[in-house]
Amino acid sequence: MARPRTPAGRARTVNARLGERYPGSAGELCALEHRGPFQLLAATILSAQCTDERVNLTTPALFARFPDPAALADADLSEVEGLIRSTGFFRSKAKSLVGMAAAVVERFAGEVPSAMADLVTLPGVGRKTANVVRSVAFGLPGLPVDTHVQRLALRLGLTDETDPVKVETVLNRMVPASQRGAFSLRLILHGRATCQSRAPRCAECVLSDFCPSARERMVPARAG
Repeated sequence: MARPRTPAGRARTVNARLGERYPGSAGELCALEHRGPFQLLAATILSAQCTDERVNLTTPALFARFPDPAALADADLSEVEGLIRSTGFFRSKAKSLVGMAAAVVERFAGEVPSAMADLVTLPGVGRKTANVVRSVAFGLPGLPVDTHVQRLALRLGLTDETDPVKVETVLNRMVPASQRGAFSLRLILHGRATCQSRAPRCAECVLSDFCPSARERMVPARAG
């Protein structure tokens, strides 16, 4: 197979190969356990600076106590803090959760909105979180850019941008709208399993034959 030579060509090949390694839709690939947009939104807020595994251990008790936006909007902040303490930054996350729920009730009749312009007005919700909810819960175009996506986009030569919003804009031009959420999640899964931050496993990577960073790392050292 010819080596892709342009960023757009590399993005298409990344999408195809990681699609074989990690098949499924964004909803199927998402590691956060949830039922519906509200639970996903809350879980995604909790996932900041925290593993998905820890969030999945925390949310059952949270959702059993506060099953919908109306219940969470009326919650005692200290009780929410106690339920989510293990996720870290629990005080700010509790404020975001209660504030998000109150805004959903007051401004969106208790239903999580699907429009980006609406989602980012909710407390604790930026573009990354909004894109998760759009792509996973609603099946809409959305390409979340986290540290894994940002790192891999640079290493694979898809962009030289470092600002997450600019990275998202560049990748959106290369990835079909219907596949953006799954593309992001596949990069995240690949970043966790293979293209790790400190020690990328280039020899085991299905993208190493055209990845600029892998070629640099795998060049044999010259004899002295």
